[in-house]
Amino acid sequence: MKILEYTALPEDAGCRADAVLAQAFAQQLTRSGAQQLIAQGLVQRAGRSITKSTKLQTGDVLTVSLPEPEPDVPQPQDIPLEIVYEDDAVIVVNKPKGMVVHPAAGNADGTLVNALLHHCKGKLSRLNGEERPGIVHRIDKDTSGLLVAAKTDQAHQVLAQQFAVHSITRVYHTIVYGGFREDDGFVEGNIGRHPVDRKRMAVLAQGGKYAYTSYHVEARYEGFTHLSVRLKTGRTHQIRVHLSSIGHPVAGDAVYGPKKVITRTNGQCLHAKTLGFVHPVTQEYMEFDSALPEYFTAFESRLKREF
Repeated sequence: MKILEYTALPEDAGCRADAVLAQAFAQQLTRSGAQQLIAQGLVQRAGRSITKSTKLQTGDVLTVSLPEPEPDVPQPQDIPLEIVYEDDAVIVVNKPKGMVVHPAAGNADGTLVNALLHHCKGKLSRLNGEERPGIVHRIDKDTSGLLVAAKTDQAHQVLAQQFAVHSITRVYHTIVYGGFREDDGFVEGNIGRHPVDRKRMAVLAQGGKYAYTSYHVEARYEGFTHLSVRLKTGRTHQIRVHLSSIGHPVAGDAVYGPKKVITRTNGQCLHAKTLGFVHPVTQEYMEFDSALPEYFTAFESRLKREF
C-alpha cells in the first residue's frame, strides 16, 4: 500500500475532493479512480473517511491509501532495434523518437523493453523488476538517442552505481529558442514536481533534488541556437526544465515551451548523442556516439537557409 498526502491550497477551497486529488496526483489517479478510492474508504481527512462530494478548505490534509497495482509482465516483440554495441553483459541501442522505454499507463507494449526481450531472448537484468527488465536509465519518449541496458544483475548493479555517483558521460544535442551571449554556461537548481501542475517538473526554491546542466553553443541561427548539453545529474526532464527556466526552451517541446509550439520538429528537438561508461566486467571505459537523426538535421538545415 502506497500512502499519498495532499494539503489543500487556497485555490482548492470549495472544490470537490475527487477533482482536486485527480489533478494533484495526475500520474497516479484519474477522477474516476479517486472516486473509487473514496468509496472504499481509502481517502481520509483528519483521520476520517470522506465522500466524493466533500468540499475542501484551505489547509485540509488528505491521506490517500493507494493499493499497489499488479504489474503486467511485458512480452517479447519483434521490433527493429539499432544496436550500437552488444556483449554478454550490456547492450547499447540508439532509441528512435517516439519509442517509450518501458511499458506504462497508455503504453502497454511496443516499447524498448518489449524489443529488448525479443532480441536478447529474455536474458536481461531483473533488478528493476519483471516490468522493467534490463533498464538502468531512461530517456523521454520524444527524445532520441543512446541508452545502455544490462543483461545481468551484476552489470546492472555496476552501471547503476556509476549513474548514482554521476560518473557516466552523457552529452545531448538540442536546438533551443533564443540566442546566447557566451559560448558556454550552466544551469543549477533543484528539480521536483511543479507545485500546481503535477504532470510537469519545475526548478524549485525549496525541496526537489539537486540538478546541474552545462551547455556549449554549437551554432547560432535567427531565433534559435544549437547546443551540446552535458548532464552532471539525471533528473526527470532535466534538460528541458533547466533550459526552459532560463528562457531557452527546447524547440518543439509542447510541455515546457511556448504555448504556440512549432510542429516542424515533430516533437522536441533533443538527442542523446554521446554515452560513456566503465564496462561492468572489463572495467574498460567505453564511449559511444550517434549521428544526429534526420528530424534534427532537417530542422537545422532549414534554420541555416533562413539565417
